[in-house]
Amino acid sequence: MRINKISYYLIIGLLFAYGCSNTKYLPEGDMLYVGGEVEIKDTVMSRKERKAMEKTMEGLLRPKPNSGFLGLRPKLWIYNIAGTPSKDSGFKYWLKNKVGEPPVLFSQVDLDYNADILQNYAENKGYFKVRTAADSTSRNRRARAKYTVTPKQQYKIRKVIFPGDSTATELDSTVANIRRRSRLKKGQPYDLDVIKEERERIDQRLKNKGYFYFNPDYILIQVDSTVGNHQVDLIVKVKGETPEIAKRVYSIGDIIIYPNYSLANAKDTLVNDPRAVERFKDLTIIDPEHTFRPIIYDRTMFFHKGDVYSRREHNLTLNRLVNLGTFKFVKNEFRPSDSLDTVLNTYYYLTPLPKKSVRFEILAKTNSANYNGTEASINWSNRNAFKAAELLSLSLFGGAEIQSSGQNKGYNVYRVGGEASITWPRFITPIKIQDSSAFVPRTRAMVSYEYQNRARLYSLNSFRTQFSYLWKDDIRSEHQLNVFDVNYVSPATVTQEYYDQISKATEDGDLGAADALQKVIDKQLIFGPTYSYTFTNTMRKFRKHTFYYKGSLDLAGTIAGLTTGADAKTKEPEEILGVPFSQFVKTEQDFRHYMKVGDKSQLASRIIVGVGLPYGNSTELPFMRQFFIGGTNSIRSFRARSIGPGTFRTNVDGDSFLPDQSGDIKLELNTEYRANLFSVINGALFLDAGNIWLWNKNADKPGAEFSNKFYEDLAVGAGTGLRVDITFLVLRLDLAFPLRKPWLPEGERWVFDEIDFGGKTWRKNNLVFNLAIGYPF
Repeated sequence: MRINKISYYLIIGLLFAYGCSNTKYLPEGDMLYVGGEVEIKDTVMSRKERKAMEKTMEGLLRPKPNSGFLGLRPKLWIYNIAGTPSKDSGFKYWLKNKVGEPPVLFSQVDLDYNADILQNYAENKGYFKVRTAADSTSRNRRARAKYTVTPKQQYKIRKVIFPGDSTATELDSTVANIRRRSRLKKGQPYDLDVIKEERERIDQRLKNKGYFYFNPDYILIQVDSTVGNHQVDLIVKVKGETPEIAKRVYSIGDIIIYPNYSLANAKDTLVNDPRAVERFKDLTIIDPEHTFRPIIYDRTMFFHKGDVYSRREHNLTLNRLVNLGTFKFVKNEFRPSDSLDTVLNTYYYLTPLPKKSVRFEILAKTNSANYNGTEASINWSNRNAFKAAELLSLSLFGGAEIQSSGQNKGYNVYRVGGEASITWPRFITPIKIQDSSAFVPRTRAMVSYEYQNRARLYSLNSFRTQFSYLWKDDIRSEHQLNVFDVNYVSPATVTQEYYDQISKATEDGDLGAADALQKVIDKQLIFGPTYSYTFTNTMRKFRKHTFYYKGSLDLAGTIAGLTTGADAKTKEPEEILGVPFSQFVKTEQDFRHYMKVGDKSQLASRIIVGVGLPYGNSTELPFMRQFFIGGTNSIRSFRARSIGPGTFRTNVDGDSFLPDQSGDIKLELNTEYRANLFSVINGALFLDAGNIWLWNKNADKPGAEFSNKFYEDLAVGAGTGLRVDITFLVLRLDLAFPLRKPWLPEGERWVFDEIDFGGKTWRKNNLVFNLAIGYPF
């Protein structure tokens, strides 16, 4: 694209006028503050350390300048052009005060105050001889502050001294005994933040050993900087003025639970009517209505009468009570016993959620195959079905997906179905399993049915039942074991048109397409255990590197295959109730890495590897458990389920229905750069690659078999997108195009030469628009 001289000068003139317009509204004699800059003068620090320290210090400067975008300040400009509203409401008022931003004036900047802040920060990091200076520069009524910091040599820890002499009290000895995991390490730089963390650590450890009334302020860490050679000694001690009550170890006395507590009727709730009092082991339960069976407390209460108080067990109990999902509020109190010294009576006040609830949801859906639709569902739940916090859930749903244009126009999809499930907040097993995490383990039983109708083609009945265990080690890791998982799919109706398409594909020699079409309407019976494990630390927003991993394992038909001696390669498949059962091993590994590039930008990457090995009674994975690739959350430059397997490409075209392509092996690679453009608008640049393959050679699908040259079969695409992120909802718009088409002849698969954004035909055949909710990964 060429820009002539007139346009060039016009753009420069507009930018100049835009910039001037932000300063002409300033008060007489004042300037616009455009930011502060910190320069570290040090010959010992590495360049990387200096830059990091400068960046941190610049974040401490106040006030912050007006927000900008590409060197411009649109919010300030809006504030200025809005003028002075005549009243405290209306469009002008909203534009000026809600969208606009008032100018940050240089007169508001206190250079000495900021210099003191920087000096204090440096001293807290061990630069005890730091020097700071402040200055400013101005041009065209714009002012910038400049701060020079000369930190000199950083002091480091020579040794850490804990209490330990013969006159030490029991509390002193306890503090000395928990030094092993101290945050204070010999040779580490002095850091006030680490000292504060150490006080918190000591307090936490003491709380776990019964010191209920202790707090971090009772710990004193003295700094001796006179030892020389830019070193310090840190002396840890308990303050002499620590109250006696904080020096005692407390144990648990009576445990009283009010499971039906209400703030509105607190006095009535707390009446100790003898008929309302129930004793269960160490617990006293006051519940006139007997809302819950005592068994739920046996698995949520970590305290027992006579135990030494522990903050860990205190928090575990609260977390478990909340995690039951049946209480709206959970509150507890510890009160000193009236009759026993160093004994705490424990009170729990639990406010239940409404026992029954109904939820109605409606949502819109779209995908890269040009299908748009909606789905509505209604869910009824009972949070205390059998008085032990069991969750009974019944749901019905219905939806439609319609393609208004494209190859599948008129082949709309309609779905209706229902699901019933019950979830117990404990493991239901023949043997008792102890669990000490903060999260309640669950046992879940589920049955579901779905009727799917693909207009003009076929309809399917799908039945599924599961018996599962779900548990979490901590907030980052989660397990799900489906001990019993049965899925049965059977065609309800198949139209003549669909059979005709299978016949046509066969007559045309496109046996791969015929096979893909036939598999959809075959009866399928899958049963066996499945397991999945998920780990994520993406909730740690301030870490530069965060990860997500999900791995799954599916073992289908193993025992049935062994007992029947099934071998589909040499004889007909074995059947159960007239339906061949599937036998395979399948695993899928999904690994994601998120790297912060800047304050408002990150690089997100994902690798998916999936392998399914059919054996015994199967030569291919059943259609519903095969891998698919392409689409809104996959390789976005290709339509959903349109890639592969391998270099195979179906010949179905014209007005015929386009079959889904599936495989036994999957490899997908994605990387995406995400950056905030302004406000809630984020931009993205992405690159996707991958394919699927069959495990065994299929004469009807040439090129579909996995080989050691699988990398030559990869589809590659790229694109750009916008995301409207309003925290609770992310609306995603992606525009993508292919870079490599694996079905083309070797040497012609890279299609850079074909890219022509100005060409209507190229855009129609290659540009793929994706509209979706949420990030792709």
